[in-house]
Amino acid sequence: MKQVIVVRKDLKLPKGKLAAQAAHAAVAAADLARKKCPEKWKKWKQEGMAKIVVYVADKKELFELKERIPDKIPKAVITDAGRTVVAPGTVTCMGIGPWDEEELDKYTGELKLV
Repeated sequence: MKQVIVVRKDLKLPKGKLAAQAAHAAVAAADLARKKCPEKWKKWKQEGMAKIVVYVADKKELFELKERIPDKIPKAVITDAGRTVVAPGTVTCMGIGPWDEEELDKYTGELKLV
């Protein structure tokens, strides 16, 4: 079991902003999983809540990835409020899962680690 956080590389977010946006995505996707597939969420928590953070090139690639992933897998797209680094409404990242590692790797396994 793992969770994948997908961040837009084109935004060139400072480390702190990237970390904050990734945290938003992790929490939002985990909350969806807790409601949508509580057995997987519980198993993920028991196994140590593994997460990886990867890049996509841009917003287009992020949404293409989102469309390829089956609806049964929790996904949370994060849109920034625009108080600091990016404009209001900027899509920054997406949290996926937690879900079975082997299945997530079918969609995210080729993406580069942050």
